[in-house]
Amino acid sequence: MRTQSRSPAGSHRLLILLCCSLLIAASPSFAARRAHGKAAPSKSGAAGQPSNSSAAKPSTAPAAKPATTPSSNAKPSTTPSTGGANNAGNKNVNNSGNTNIHNSGNTNINNSKNVNVNNNTNVNINNSRNTVVVVNPRPYPRPPYAYGGHSYYAYHPYHYHPYTPYYWGPAYHPWGAVVVVMAATAVVVSVNSQPYYYDQGVYYVQSSSGYTVVAAPVGATVTTLPPAAQTVVVTETTNNYYYGGTYYEKSAGGYTVVPPTAGTVVENLPDGAKEEKIGDVTYMKVGEAYYQPIQKDGKNMYEVVDVKTD
Repeated sequence: MRTQSRSPAGSHRLLILLCCSLLIAASPSFAARRAHGKAAPSKSGAAGQPSNSSAAKPSTAPAAKPATTPSSNAKPSTTPSTGGANNAGNKNVNNSGNTNIHNSGNTNINNSKNVNVNNNTNVNINNSRNTVVVVNPRPYPRPPYAYGGHSYYAYHPYHYHPYTPYYWGPAYHPWGAVVVVMAATAVVVSVNSQPYYYDQGVYYVQSSSGYTVVAAPVGATVTTLPPAAQTVVVTETTNNYYYGGTYYEKSAGGYTVVPPTAGTVVENLPDGAKEEKIGDVTYMKVGEAYYQPIQKDGKNMYEVVDVKTD
């Protein structure tokens, strides 16, 4: 075996080359160039180099996440605007809903009901049935009809004819009828500190379903008579005015509701009158007043009866 020997000059050159290689390898530009050369295969998508692709993923993910993080951070900035949309939605839907439905409902229904209920609480319905007959001073030309411990006095002989309710026009409503809305022309009439609503000859009180028509309370005074009121003779010197089962007499304040006077003759009775058979005689009853069917001047009419207890 031969041993190859090296000259001192060749050894020096080899040592210099080795030192230069070490210096070049240690320089930053060479390290960056070397790293760039290793990352290139991952960009080309070369297979079989998991080390390069794993090295590329960490570098890519941090770059993408900071870019997406601000956009995800932008959601809080959009959340206020979304919240603004919700608030606006609440203003446009809920608040305006409250204004248009509940508040206006309170204005149109509840408030008006509260006003009407408060003004009409403790209504004494019995006041509207104060129809006790006033005794006529004129003597009766015939004896009364007596039955069941009562005597029924009348100036005209009994003459039965069928009862037909009379219609006084569109403004008239029979007792017990209910209207939901009170007419704007109605006025408040107070009797014994109790208010009633009066409109064109009809009297109302508040009820759970609206306004209920009742008989005119005795003592109520109105400034004008209903348009279809009729003049009726009470005595030789006294006249009353009759409309819808109600009697008025002239007073200082206008026209005051009074009870019917025995012997008063009227041509018509209101809707709601009831036939009542007493013995052999059929009377008509309006409120608490009895009417005897008669015939006068060839017309079917009714006379207010004076009922006395024997």
